Amino acid sequence: MARTLTNEIIAAAIAGFEAQKAKIDAQIAELRETLKGGRTETAAPPEPARRKRKLSAAGRRAIAAAARKRWAAVKAAKPQPGAAKKPAGKKGAAKKPAA
Repeated sequence: MARTLTNEIIAAAIAGFEAQKAKIDAQIAELRETLKGGRTETAAPPEPARRKRKLSAAGRRAIAAAARKRWAAVKAAKPQPGAAKKPAGKKGAAKKPAA
């Protein structure tokens, strides 16, 4: 479906672009005034940068030892391969008769 541009559509587009251009020109002028020092607004003071904490070698060793201990406990709680498993079968197939 081909669109044809009528003179009215073109005139409306030009008017819209002219309005955008006027808005952009006003923003540029405002920025230039700020550069010249014409208007100065107080900006929020920047937050001080946080210092990176350093961890000693002893601290790293303690953390690593604690992690190894936790993983050992997790691995000990898992069932060992080859351990007895439940026999496979359908549910209720192996029910004992009531005595």
